[in-house]
Amino acid sequence: MAPVRVGLVVPSSNVTVETEMPALLGRHADATFSFHSTRMRMARVSPEQLAAMNAQRERCVLEIGDASPDVILYACLVALMAVGPGEHQRVEALVAEQLATGGSDAKVRSSAGALVEGVRALGASRIALVTPYVRPLAEKVVAYLEAEGLEVADWRALEVEDNHAVGRIPGDQVMAAARSLDLTGVDALVISACVQMPSLDLVETAEQELGLPVLSAATAGAYSILRATGLPVAIPGAGSLLRADLAVGV
Repeated sequence: MAPVRVGLVVPSSNVTVETEMPALLGRHADATFSFHSTRMRMARVSPEQLAAMNAQRERCVLEIGDASPDVILYACLVALMAVGPGEHQRVEALVAEQLATGGSDAKVRSSAGALVEGVRALGASRIALVTPYVRPLAEKVVAYLEAEGLEVADWRALEVEDNHAVGRIPGDQVMAAARSLDLTGVDALVISACVQMPSLDLVETAEQELGLPVLSAATAGAYSILRATGLPVAIPGAGSLLRADLAVGV
């Protein structure tokens, strides 16, 4: 079986998604993957730089299309959620349309849409989350998820604007934020609502410690890629979402 080609559209300062996604999908027992990235300039997670980054989308899609990917992940969650409700659906459709004009039938997913998809796959409706963002952007993420019909019971913003620094946030700081949340009646915890904030090593540990399903933007992205390509969802050591194929319509 030929490797599944995964195209990643990432912020230029992001280094985590290209580390965590291969690590996750590399554990899959039934398939192999290759990863091909294109970059949108962005160094600070601010409304102005996010908007400027999104404006580079068409160029990046043209570039990644040349690699003939099977699936593309638009890997910046807050860039879409900051625009407003439903933006992941609009952007995924525009990217798919652009690819189709060039003869590509690649599946298109986004980190924003994947997180919603992953939460729903777990059957969760009341969630808590940890974000690295400054508070105004974190509030937009919360509002976006609530517009998708989810209840955000509690959340933390680590107030890091420098995207390079986001990639260096230590795991104990993320875990401290997760432990500070009120998890009463919560169905699932999003331990990292950002593909740049490292969390892969925390998901399984947090799930066992806190006693509820834990996912991240990275594990949700891997879930969405596997669903898009029709592969079994079964990756060990990465939380309930990837433990077994939930076989749900989301």
